[in-house]
Amino acid sequence: MPVHTTTLDPFTFLERSAAIYREKSAVIDGERRFTYVELLDRVRRLAAALQAAGIRDGARVAVISPNARMPLEATFAVPLAGGILCAMNTRLAPAEIDYMLGHCDASLLLYDADLDPLVDALEFPVPKVRFGGARGDARDYEEFLATANPGALVPNAPDEDDTISINYTSGTTGRPKGVMYTYRGAYLNALAEVFHANLRPESVYLWTLPMFHCNGWCFPWAVTAAGATHVTLRRVEAAGINAAIAADGVTNFCAAPTVLVALVNAPDTVAFPRRVIISTAGAPPSPTTIAQIEALGATLYHVYGLTETYGPITESAWQSPLWDRCDSPERARLKSRQGVPMITVGAGDVRVVDAASNDVPADGVTPGEIVMRGNNVMKGYYADPAATEAAFTGGWFHSGDVAVMHADGYLEITDRAKDVIISGGENISTQQVEKVLMGHHAVLEVAVVAIPSERWGEVPKAFVTLKPGHTVEPDELQRFARERLAAFKVPKTYEFGALPKTSTGKIQKYVLREREWAGKTKRVN
Repeated sequence: MPVHTTTLDPFTFLERSAAIYREKSAVIDGERRFTYVELLDRVRRLAAALQAAGIRDGARVAVISPNARMPLEATFAVPLAGGILCAMNTRLAPAEIDYMLGHCDASLLLYDADLDPLVDALEFPVPKVRFGGARGDARDYEEFLATANPGALVPNAPDEDDTISINYTSGTTGRPKGVMYTYRGAYLNALAEVFHANLRPESVYLWTLPMFHCNGWCFPWAVTAAGATHVTLRRVEAAGINAAIAADGVTNFCAAPTVLVALVNAPDTVAFPRRVIISTAGAPPSPTTIAQIEALGATLYHVYGLTETYGPITESAWQSPLWDRCDSPERARLKSRQGVPMITVGAGDVRVVDAASNDVPADGVTPGEIVMRGNNVMKGYYADPAATEAAFTGGWFHSGDVAVMHADGYLEITDRAKDVIISGGENISTQQVEKVLMGHHAVLEVAVVAIPSERWGEVPKAFVTLKPGHTVEPDELQRFARERLAAFKVPKTYEFGALPKTSTGKIQKYVLREREWAGKTKRVN
């Protein structure tokens, strides 16, 4: 390799931090603490143990675990051994996990004891290592490391374009697809997160975002690159978040808006003792949620992306001091936009285009599809060339998200393409309706979908979760919405109760939609 070039490999982040921040706490995992030197030793031991178990040359290693030290160590160790990391959604059904294990042909499964019932129900035959003690045919994770010979490790020497991990999509519209990340993409996206989340060596990052979700948006590598401290959180609950902020000095975390809604409405949530930087994505946060979380002392960064883009690829970049003078409603409106490309993505590499792939006018009104290309777009779908070709039509990745481009160059999602309601010939943005309803004092969460209508073809229906201790009648919400929306946009019916969600907090509108359109041959009317 030329003297002016080194391979972009995220493992080097750990080597650097272990050399510099030797005695610093790298990981706080419950009652256990590990320095960066100890973390590096554990990663090398795990990599050596994996090689001894036959993992090398691109063998796939599945990981099923809540946020804890094991999946964090595996994020570095599996690629170091020469394997490909396949972190899997812990909240899926056994049949879904079996499909993914079979699809990637996993050679080994690392899993957590908390998930014994899920793993016991799996049918795919694979050797297992269990974090939490040996059980049945599963080896004990800590013994797996303790008996390894790190001196026998042959560190992987990857090409930057090699696959470092396979992340499965949520499968909300069909079978999950395996999204391939490269060493180069993971490295660059990690550096982007360091910059955009303002990570520093003194930062303390709380793991509320699942590590299995887009490899934790590349934050395992990003936090380590900064020499900051990882704090794991097995269960994402307001009480745990508040406790960690108070006890461990948390300065940063990532969370879907649904987590923020729960946090700001929890009875024990108080103003943060220090500034906490929060990155949120998964759905556009409502202005109400933005105002509430910032009132606690948080700085909120709204980011946007997909599994196919390593997590975030755009950020609603805040412009000081110009926007600092804006009042609260305007600040919230600006922050709710999906924004501009992140630092490792070219300025022209995220676009909003029409059906002919022409850029839509930057008028904040004309809708189009978000397309992207560049360093932080997936390599492709694993073992699915047809889906890869379809996703990369015209040399761009097609997101399926509908947005407008504002005059200042900031994009704003108006809907998923499949979520647009066309009622009486008029287009309705469900997210606009949801933002309005979220402004009602009794509303905790809301999802709006199209339902059939004999007169209008389709009309919007609102599914609403109320805050604890609050009640509201449909007529009151109807009046509230009618005061703020055009009449055709106001939901015609309301249903109260819990909303179906993915493991990362996204509301599963397709579940609601399928129920409302049951018995219909089409999902449009």
